[in-house]
Amino acid sequence: MKKNCKLAGVNVRYYEDESTPTGTCAVCVLGGERSLVANLSAANCYKSDHLRKQANWALVEKAKYFYIAGFFLTVSPDSIQLVAEYAAATNKVFTMNLSAPFICEFFRDAQEKVLPYVDFVFGNETEARTFSKVHGWETKNVKEIAIKISQWPKASGTYKRITVITQGEDPVVVAEDGNVRTFPVTPLPKEKLVDTNGAGDAFVGGFMSQLVQKKPIEECVRAGCYASNVVIQRSGCTYPEKPDFE
Repeated sequence: MKKNCKLAGVNVRYYEDESTPTGTCAVCVLGGERSLVANLSAANCYKSDHLRKQANWALVEKAKYFYIAGFFLTVSPDSIQLVAEYAAATNKVFTMNLSAPFICEFFRDAQEKVLPYVDFVFGNETEARTFSKVHGWETKNVKEIAIKISQWPKASGTYKRITVITQGEDPVVVAEDGNVRTFPVTPLPKEKLVDTNGAGDAFVGGFMSQLVQKKPIEECVRAGCYASNVVIQRSGCTYPEKPDFE
């Protein structure tokens, strides 16, 4: 894992647990749709002490943008809180993903604690509707939910919160300043759909690739849609050697 990440230009600082094996995940793909059964193993053992180590925290101090998946709320919410509060205190951009309906349901307290620090919230329509249900909003309208999430109180006034909700083949919903914009998704013939694994993560990756370059939201969404469109046409979370995004 270290070797492949390094070859891809990613600086990884893994927490290594000598007594617990690396996590595994079983994947079933049928008709392009996927179901996952994860065994987190060592991934479930992360401790914030590792993050606090001088060499690792130095990377946090060097970064200008942060992205943490909501899944990490099940493992080390205190690590998330450390980074979130640091980002707010230093006027850096902190972003996060709703990640899964069960996160909204069963890790509500941890999610609510960090949400005031989140500048960009990502999610899909199912996660958004579950978030709405959990908080008693009594609406399934994704646009309304996106606005409500964007208006959740902020711990830092440096940046307004922007909510970005994907809806599969339906338009991407972006809420900010009490307003909603929608962006069409590039249509993909069903026969080209191979595997939806990684579609959401790919979207966030594409979006962030433009955000860190300070591109406008429409360009961020366009890159996100491109990345997810590419990954769902391939088996597993893979990409061609060279992208053709322009």
